[in-house]
Amino acid sequence: MADFTLSKDADGVATITWDVTDKSMNVMSFEGLETLNDLIDDVLADDAVKGVVITSGKDSFAGGMDLNLLAKMKADAGDDPARGLFEGTMKMHGLLRKIERAGMDPKTNKGGKPIAAALPGTAAGIGLELPLATHRIFMANNPKAKVGLPEIMVGIFPGAGGTTRLARKLGAMEASPFLLEGRMVSPDKAKGKLVDEVVDDPVAAAREWVLNATDADILKPWDAKGYKMPGGAPYHPAGFMTFVGAAAMVHGKTQGVYPAAKALLSAVYEGALVPFDTALKIEARWFTNVLMNPSSGAMIRSLFLNKEALEKGAVRPAGVPDQRVQKLGVLGAGLMGAGIALVSAQAGIDVVLIDRDQEAADKGKAYAAKYVEGGIKRRKTTQEKGDALLARINATSDLQALAGCDLIIEAVFEDPAVKAEITAKVEAIIPDTCIFASNTSTLPISELAKASGNQDQFIGIHFFSPVEKMALVEIIKGANTGDRAVAKALDYVRQIRKTPIVVNDARFFYANRCIIPYVNEGARMVTEGIEPALIENAAKLVGMPLGPLQLTDETAIDLGAKIARATMAAMGDAYPKSGADDLIFWLEAEGRLGRKANAGFYAYDDKGKRVGLWDGLNDKYPAMDDQPEVTEVQHRLLFSQVLEAVRALEEGVLMDIREGDVGAILGWGFAPWSGGPFSWLDIIGAPYAAERCDQLEATYGERFKCPALLREMADKNQTFYGRFGPEASAAA
Repeated sequence: MADFTLSKDADGVATITWDVTDKSMNVMSFEGLETLNDLIDDVLADDAVKGVVITSGKDSFAGGMDLNLLAKMKADAGDDPARGLFEGTMKMHGLLRKIERAGMDPKTNKGGKPIAAALPGTAAGIGLELPLATHRIFMANNPKAKVGLPEIMVGIFPGAGGTTRLARKLGAMEASPFLLEGRMVSPDKAKGKLVDEVVDDPVAAAREWVLNATDADILKPWDAKGYKMPGGAPYHPAGFMTFVGAAAMVHGKTQGVYPAAKALLSAVYEGALVPFDTALKIEARWFTNVLMNPSSGAMIRSLFLNKEALEKGAVRPAGVPDQRVQKLGVLGAGLMGAGIALVSAQAGIDVVLIDRDQEAADKGKAYAAKYVEGGIKRRKTTQEKGDALLARINATSDLQALAGCDLIIEAVFEDPAVKAEITAKVEAIIPDTCIFASNTSTLPISELAKASGNQDQFIGIHFFSPVEKMALVEIIKGANTGDRAVAKALDYVRQIRKTPIVVNDARFFYANRCIIPYVNEGARMVTEGIEPALIENAAKLVGMPLGPLQLTDETAIDLGAKIARATMAAMGDAYPKSGADDLIFWLEAEGRLGRKANAGFYAYDDKGKRVGLWDGLNDKYPAMDDQPEVTEVQHRLLFSQVLEAVRALEEGVLMDIREGDVGAILGWGFAPWSGGPFSWLDIIGAPYAAERCDQLEATYGERFKCPALLREMADKNQTFYGRFGPEASAAA
């Protein structure tokens, strides 16, 4: 069945319905574009048709473009992919411009047919760009719906006319939250900006409007004589200030490493200086420019395609029936346990929140109550929904309340003996089929599982803090963990709407294994006399959300010291001692434990706000006279992370490079513009990466030694996605 279908009624209203039968939400494909083009030709040529309504056969309008279409446009162009992308983009512009002009006379701007969009629910990306080309947008009063242009979040920008139309409709300043931040808003907040009217029955309202619309109603402002851009064009005094401010804002937020944001702003600025149709060509050229940048392809792959595949169960064991959680037991009502209880109750799961006494358990539930209270104040939820959420959390010190649970998540103190004791007590109460998970961030799952009578049902489910904000969950398979436990963990993570990665058990698992070298390298550089400000800013300039010193402050310096001591004890003489440990232990002894103590690598005011790097660092470790180049600092910080990622893959801890990339971006913010560690190595190339490893090892030591896998790939000039990507795995 075609993605778009056409019906015509006796009153002269043609209805084009978008309904992709094999998708839960409509996405635009090549076939869909061609079908829509044919239907538009049909209704414009039919004298009996007075007006057109474009709507959806689903409860949403559309989720955007099928991003595989972009890859196809490049591939179909052969040796000239830029031409293929530009021509394909201009073809979309041609269709949407045909809808916008609707058959009107090019000289008089009269005689066109009214075309309205009726959105029953969420409209994103091309799902909004198409309606923006119509003459009136009606949206259902659906509080669950969202509308916007989120393309910037995956490394591109609205390239089917959305950038040009929204900027000309609202002005650069008012359009910027939707274009540069990818903001998705509810219908009531979109009214008068992204959509024209919010109504109970958008199809009926659209139908009535097209039957009564005049020539003036369907002429877009930018096609009318004397059009002036809201807020001023670039050469207007007000507009000039807008664009100067926007350029500074974009650079401040992106540090210049995200090509899409700069290209979008260029398309708006340059497009505002020329007629509308020329502006569309400029948009198409900048869109092509971004798509040809390896960063955009890497971001699309990791933040859209890979992330979506993992969320849909790409690594779920085959043949295991549905394992959705009905009743969850959370052991420990501290910060992590309280957060786990909150997100689980939000997903409609009944939760038993256990702690040593009722006061401690109630404190954990109070965390959820405070969250609900904030949501009500911000109008994100209602009192009724908040009360229902809190009713699903049973805070208690009675272990017997865990009877009937089908999943337990242990989040008690990070001590193997404490965890072993609670595991034995709880397993005496829960059903034999209950899966038992530990939220440990560092302790080996295989060792913790020895306290369990059912090691095949024991697994790690590692959340990141704060639980309600962090999107990633790391699932750790112990030596004896069975498929049902893995499926249970994956199904649970899907229930709470987070992104899972599955790794095999090893010290620090995957995420912490890569994070620790990053923060250690930053600390080590301080001890070498490299300016702390250079270290922090070099990290941000290469796309890390937090410098290594700030990240250490945020996660707590005493936690870092504790991990270092535990690792030393476990590894003995094999532990690679460094000046980083001495620095961390010194800060701990000085009582500078990080943000929580209002003192760490940074200085803080009485309200806990950072006021700058602590002067005492330079007193203890005087700065060298000759500071290294920014790129040298950046490479030390990046390679310290990516080499651990390669070693994790090499050792079988990481089983899928998609999980390595997605986990790195969502888990600790690894330079999202790069697509993740493996995507970054593919961008710079294995031969160069291996050569750079040799240089770094010669200068700074064995920690930068090129892994054997990377060396082999360099010799063969291979890429990680070429060798280990899903297509390569499928062909094997």
